[in-house]
Parts: sequence; structure tokens; C-alpha cells
Amino acid sequence: MAVDLAFSGGGASSTDPDGPDGVRMTWNSWPRSKVEASKCIVPVAASVTPIRASPSLVVLPYAPLRCKPPCAAVLNPFARVDFAAKIWICPLCFSRNHFPPHYAGISETNVPGELYPECTTVEYAPPPLDAAAPPPLPVFLFVLDTCLIEEELGYVQSAMRRAIDLLPDHALVGFITFGTQVHLHELGFADMSKIYVFRGTKEISRDQILEQLGLSLAGVRHGAVGGAPAYLKGPQGNGLHPSTSVNRFLLPASDCEYTLNSLLDELQRNQWPVEPGNRDLRCTGVALSVAAGLLGACTGGTGARIIALVGGPCTVGPGLIVSNDQSEPVRSHKDLDKDAAPYFHKAVKFYDNLAKQLVSQGHVLDLFASALDQVGVAEMKVAVERTGGLVVLAESFGHPVFKDSFKRIFEDGEQSLGLSFNGTLEINCSKDIKIQGIIGPCTSMEKKGALCADTIVGQGNTTSWKMCGLDRSTCLTVFFDISPSERSSQPGIPNPQLYIQFLTNYQNPEGQMRLRVTTITRAWVDGSNTEELVGGFDQETTAVVLARYISLKMEMEEAFDASRWLDRSLIRLCSQFGNYRKDDPASFTLHPNFSILPQFMFNLRRSQFVQVSNNSPDETAYFRMLLNRESITNSVVMIQPSLLSYSFNSPPAPALLDVTSISADRILLLDAYFSVVIFHGMTIAQWRNMGYHNQPEHQAFAQLLQAPHDDAQLIITDRFPVPRLVICDQHGSQARFLLAKLNPSATYNSASHEVVPGSDVILTDDVSLQVFCEHLQRLAVQS
Repeated sequence: MAVDLAFSGGGASSTDPDGPDGVRMTWNSWPRSKVEASKCIVPVAASVTPIRASPSLVVLPYAPLRCKPPCAAVLNPFARVDFAAKIWICPLCFSRNHFPPHYAGISETNVPGELYPECTTVEYAPPPLDAAAPPPLPVFLFVLDTCLIEEELGYVQSAMRRAIDLLPDHALVGFITFGTQVHLHELGFADMSKIYVFRGTKEISRDQILEQLGLSLAGVRHGAVGGAPAYLKGPQGNGLHPSTSVNRFLLPASDCEYTLNSLLDELQRNQWPVEPGNRDLRCTGVALSVAAGLLGACTGGTGARIIALVGGPCTVGPGLIVSNDQSEPVRSHKDLDKDAAPYFHKAVKFYDNLAKQLVSQGHVLDLFASALDQVGVAEMKVAVERTGGLVVLAESFGHPVFKDSFKRIFEDGEQSLGLSFNGTLEINCSKDIKIQGIIGPCTSMEKKGALCADTIVGQGNTTSWKMCGLDRSTCLTVFFDISPSERSSQPGIPNPQLYIQFLTNYQNPEGQMRLRVTTITRAWVDGSNTEELVGGFDQETTAVVLARYISLKMEMEEAFDASRWLDRSLIRLCSQFGNYRKDDPASFTLHPNFSILPQFMFNLRRSQFVQVSNNSPDETAYFRMLLNRESITNSVVMIQPSLLSYSFNSPPAPALLDVTSISADRILLLDAYFSVVIFHGMTIAQWRNMGYHNQPEHQAFAQLLQAPHDDAQLIITDRFPVPRLVICDQHGSQARFLLAKLNPSATYNSASHEVVPGSDVILTDDVSLQVFCEHLQRLAVQS
């Protein structure tokens, strides 16, 4: 079988695989009919990075030209233009549109930027309607858990101080602490510390919160945070705060830096007594409700983030995930499967309602969970994902995974994440294509239309999605349905190309509204033309799309068997597109475009996305959220890690993701996305322990030891959330981080002559890639 077993890992080639448009598809040539599409087995889907940074991006300082309704597509390089008659024909709906008077000067030698053939992606930056109004200010509302031990509280205080230093001076800041009760700090009351206290035991509505804070909705609309803070408008220009204004709680960072630092200095752990054998009473749900309610007092269009730092499970009030009795463990996957997690569904419903409130306000929930036990990420997932929030899971607030990731949110310059607000994505396509839905950090806006498919995948039943928070690396997976209408099957020459347009409206980090327009084209092919279909197949994108699809199915369907589904899909795919003689496994070969897919599927079956029993529900939710929002290149590394080998004999080189790559005189660097592992062979570890690298005559050894650390640092610097760095030695306890990811070609069952001296064996009954491929060949060629 021509499966390329020598493929080292998921890393893509050095050229940008996403291209200038940031769109990758499972199939780059599309079958024309529903029946032909179903024979392709792999769904027709696209991975889209709506606002990725691109050095070649053209920014146009005027409003876009749109096709007549209901199409409303934006003028693009694929439009046919009649320069004499000043008419353009939309490639999606074939409507004829007249150019407006300000386009009168266009000709074949003088075309606007959006018609340049290379400008398939452009960004419009139209001047604001009110040029005098300053852009809306971003809001950062910190929600801090105080049910922590003193050491953890110290880590949180220092992380918060660093964050306050890095915040832009004009950003508005709010501060909530919670334990058994919720404390909302009035930062605008500088004479002494003034706190509003909310009980943590019962659910509280947005209107009740606003009423208790004296921010009744009538008063809110006059003194709210919008284009500028209320106290910069009208009679409050002297900095005196109206008592009915939200500006008592949300102040510019430059004005409240001293107050915030004083509050942090005085911060104490939750004072509520905890009986022995009990957990702290922690009201995470009420704290997030208060935060969302307070932000409800901001005017529409204000970009705001709730940044929640949580150090344990919610044990009281709405969102409760476990009782405060420590003898009761937090729910596991087994409990969820048996429906033995009494609080789970109620907590998910609570966070689902919170997500709806935040989406309607256009605000984001970011979650930083740092604890040895679970904190409820599985329940909060819906609120974080629907609002496009960031999530980081660490063991402690002192761990580099938390500290470095938290710092990255506030950094600007090259390290900036490019955090943007208030995004909406609209998709328009050629008439024979329908949209099933999107998997990723967004919410359906329920804008139904002719382009909506009957089958729904993820956030569907719409052609428009809300992304309250998005950044340069945010990635969405769009699933399409091919359903030709009766009209398209009429005689005549069918159009050989299909067109899809993605329109992303968003507020950039500087507060300006932008519209990113990406228009792509692909070829229709006749289903009988297998060669063209195969030529346009992208196996990396397919592996990631299938991983996202089965993760969704595992969440939504109780009895879904992911391994079985993947096996059956792979066998059918190989049977459909492989070259072989019936019933002759030895004759089986695969086209290079398919050759690595069996290896991806083998690693996906063994990954944390399918084998969930090794992880807690919180970890599984965390892994899935990142899988759903990261680029294809990063997601491939999550499924199939990359492995580099360092030795005296050769420069650093990719190595097989196999146990045979372990050698006593070699260092291995594994990038598994969530963790980066530096693994020293036995001999290397002994030399290091003897201190040879400190001796001047062994400079080469010192350089060999340092090289993987430098490369690991490059990976860590470039990634959010920051991965965990594991440094281990062969036969050490932490070597498990590497061994768990390697193909078990040598196990405890292997004969001694099969094991390379100085290498290792893996204690597992899992089949190896070789055996997996042999079974696949045999089943694919069966008549």
C-alpha cells in the first residue's frame, strides 16, 4: 500500500497553505449533484479565517458597491464588467447592476482596487458617519475568584498588576471579586472603597442587577459608555460622575490604576468559614450574571470582554456543578454517559441563557481556569464559544501556561492577538449551493433564506452569524450542501465555476468598523471525472473537518461511536478513490493527495478528541474549543503531533512519529500543540547529569542540548494559549507525554530482535499503524 509511513508530523510546508484568502476546502473541485456529493463520503466544507493578518491585504477607504437585493453581494474581481455601458454583472446571481456616478471614471486601464484580479480579499474602511465622534472604547471587566489559597491569590494579584500596566490608557476597566458573595467595586468613588454586594445563592436577572446598582434602563441610555464615556459628554465634562451612570463602575485605565492597585493590595481570600471536609462556597454563576448585567448598561456597539479568573468549581447558586461536600467528586465522562451528573444539564441551561444575553449585547466571555480539580469549563463552554471568547486551562495561576497566556491578551505590537469586537459573518454563494451551518466560535443570527440547507450542522438555519469576539487566528468551518435546482438542470451550457463570498463586518482593536470581503471560486466537475475530484482533495483540511464534525456528534448524540464512524468512512473513501484489483490487498495504492489520510485517521482515533475517557470533561471541552477555533495548520498538529530529532551526526530533522525514533544518543522535540516535549535519550541524559556540557572541550554537546530549547521557545512564543513545556529523560516518569503520542510499532508483545537497541517499547495493546493499514487495505478491496 502506498501510504507514506515516513510522514513525520502535521506541520505544513513553509509556503502559506491558507493562501491570501485564508480559505481551505476539503474538495477544491465540487461534484455537481447531491448523489455525486454523497459518493465523495467526505463532506464539502471550507475552513475560513475571517480576519487573518496578511501583508498583501488591500484596504479601501470607501464603502463597498453591492449587488441589488436579495443578493447584496459585493463587487469583486470575478464580476463581468461592461466599461462602455458602466454595468457590472454579479457572478453569484447574474444580476446586471449600474455603476453609481462616482465610478464614472472607470475604464479598462483605470479600475478600482476591488476589481484587481489579485484582490480576491479586500478590506473596506469607510469614513465614520459622524467624523467628530471618537471611536467606542473597549471595556475590560475583570471577574476574580477569591476562594483561593494565599499562594494562588498572590499569583493572581501579580498577574492582574501586570495586566493593568499593559492595558491601553483609554480602555475602560471594571472589577468584580467573588467567593460566597459577589462584590462589585465602584472604582469611581475614590474617597474610600465602595462595594455593592450580591447574594450568591439565587439567580438574579439583568433588570434586578441594574435596579440595585441605580442604573435603571432609562438612566442608562443617557449616561452610558458608547462613542465616548458619558462623563466626557455635556455637563459632566469636569469628571463629576452622574450617580445614575455606569461610569461609576467602568473607568479609563489611566484614571483608576491607583484605585485598582490599592484594591489588589487589600484583596483577601474569601472570608466565609469552610467546615472541614467541605469545599469553599463559590458562586461563579452569579458573578458572571452580575458582570453581564453591568455590561448591559453600555450602549450598543461597545466592545466589551468579561475576563473571568476562576480557581475552582461553582458550589452554590446558579451554574452549580458539584455540592460543597468534598466526599462527592466532580462529574466525570462516565457520570455524563450514565446520566449520573445531577447538576450538569441545569448548569448548561444557565450558561446557555447567559450566552444569549451576552450575544444580544455583543459582549465576550473569556475564561482563565487554573486549578488541579475541574472548575466547570464543560458547562461554561457554550457561553465562551458562542461569544467568541478565549479559554485557557492551567494547573495553577503561577504556571507559565496561565501567566504567559494572560499577558498575551493585553500585549500590542507583533505579539498582539489582534482582538476585535462585534463581528458578523455573512455568506453568499452560487445558486446550486446551500449552507448547512458552521462549527466554531459564533452564533447563528437565525437569518433564514434560500441559501439555508435542510440539514443543520452546528450553528445553522441562517446565512448570517454573530462573532462578539474574534481575532487574527479565529477559524470557522462552514459545511455546504449541493442541491441543484430544476432550472440548473435545463439544457444549455452550465456555468463551469461556482462562487462563494464571505463578508465579515467587525470593530478592529482601534475601535474602527471594517468590512473584510473574500470572494473565492472553484470548479464544478462531473462526478464521473474522478481524476479532477482527486486532484482537488486536501487531506489536511479533511482530517481537521472530520475531527471537528465527530467532536460535535459526540456532544450531541449519546450513542455515537466515533472510532467506528471514522473507520467506516475511511474504508468507503479508500474503496471509492483507491486503485486496486478486487479482493487483492497487495494491489492497493492511493493517490498522493490521499496517501497521508489513513495516518491522520489512525492518530485521530488515538487522540484526546476520540479517546475522552483519559481526560476530565473540562479538559475535553477545552481541547474541543481550541480544535474548533484554530487554523488548519495548528489543528493538524493537535491531531498528529510533529517530531524533530537532534543528534551529533546530523542537523535537526523531522523524525517518524514512532517509538523506533527513540534512541539513547538522540534528543527529540515533540510538538503536540497543547504541550511541547523535549525528550533526552538515556546516554544524552547521563552525559548532561555528569555536567559534560559545562566543560569547554564539549561545546558541541552544550549546543546540542540548547538547540531543542531554542526551537521549543520559538513554538511557545508564537502560540496562544501558551503550551506546557515538558522536559524529560528516557525511562523518566514524564516520558509518558511523548510515549502516548508515538505509533506503538514495538510493544511489550514484540520479540526482542524486533526492538532496536537503545530504543523503547510501549506498554499498550493498541494496534500499530502498520497493522491498521493492512486491515484497511483488506477491507477496502473487498468486493
